[in-house]
Amino acid sequence: MRILLISAYEASSHKAWANTLMNGLGQHEWSYLSLPPRHFAWRIRGNAMSFAFDPKFKAILEKPYDLVIATSMTDCVGLKAFCPDLQNLPWLLYFHENQFAYPASDKQQGLIEIQMVTLYSALAADLCMFNSEFNKATFFMGARALLKKLPDYVSPDWLNDTEGKAKVLPVPLDLSVALKESISPDVTGIAAHGVKRVKLVWSARWEFDKGPDRLLAILQALEKRNVDYEIAILGEQFRSIPKEFDQIKTQFSHRITQFGFAPSRADYLEFLASSDIVLSSALHEFQGLAVLEAVALGCVPVLPNRQVYPELFGDQYLYSSDLIDIGQEAERAVDLIQAIMENGMAVPEVSGYQSTNLLTGYDTLIHKYGTT
Repeated sequence: MRILLISAYEASSHKAWANTLMNGLGQHEWSYLSLPPRHFAWRIRGNAMSFAFDPKFKAILEKPYDLVIATSMTDCVGLKAFCPDLQNLPWLLYFHENQFAYPASDKQQGLIEIQMVTLYSALAADLCMFNSEFNKATFFMGARALLKKLPDYVSPDWLNDTEGKAKVLPVPLDLSVALKESISPDVTGIAAHGVKRVKLVWSARWEFDKGPDRLLAILQALEKRNVDYEIAILGEQFRSIPKEFDQIKTQFSHRITQFGFAPSRADYLEFLASSDIVLSSALHEFQGLAVLEAVALGCVPVLPNRQVYPELFGDQYLYSSDLIDIGQEAERAVDLIQAIMENGMAVPEVSGYQSTNLLTGYDTLIHKYGTT
């Protein structure tokens, strides 16, 4: 099968997903188009024009294909209009996230226009694929709510067929580097009274929606209770970094074993494998890939009971969410950390997310929708 794979906003997790598909399903002939993850509003609105008219993409777009797979940030309608050869091909649209469930930010501009681009693409695609049931449900709920607000000649029922066909297929975990580097994690969990100095890891994009203010509150609560801990703070950084990270670096330098992006994929996986607990403070999480990777490498998760997390893990791994009182939420997170240190906790099973188990689902859809 000749497949054109398009990533209109190539964040690190999107790039990893694309590489996993191309490497894991090598029996197909892949061509790949991507744009860098910056200037978010422009990228979503302008990616079709960039792909269609920038000469660097011309040769790839003019090749013959049997199928197009694009991330949901791709303007499918615009790209079809600019590139007639793509109009009669089947399109699979993959949602890593959706803009209807994204937490509000003062820096967000043109949100409704961004939502409309995604909505148009969903209606134009042959199949919409989501990385979690939470992502799927919040997209269609938000899209219908938007359509109901529009003045005339519109109906939320227009989404019925699209939703009826939609599939949930998570991003596969690719831990092949861990095997090559002989990283051998302990996946048995934490024994009762088994750790005196607990090793925490927090791994997420350094942006407001990952809750850096909530991470700061948790670290302050740990200090207040005299918990003996260390923490590796990992994740992708962008040009604008929330101010809380400077405060964390200054206030908790004696606790921090890594601050910032790991030097390599192997180093990153080693940090995960050597930690006891993976901690999240996220306000926005549609699959929790970093958390799933950490759990696969032996970490016990400590997560807020919001977003996708209740879909992934049982209540014993979740602390009470409090969107209003950050301090109260931090106390509940530390309660759970201390309970795990005292009573022990098994590592939950996540083998179903491994690439060996998920790639067959992708291949099935490729053969179902491809034109050959």
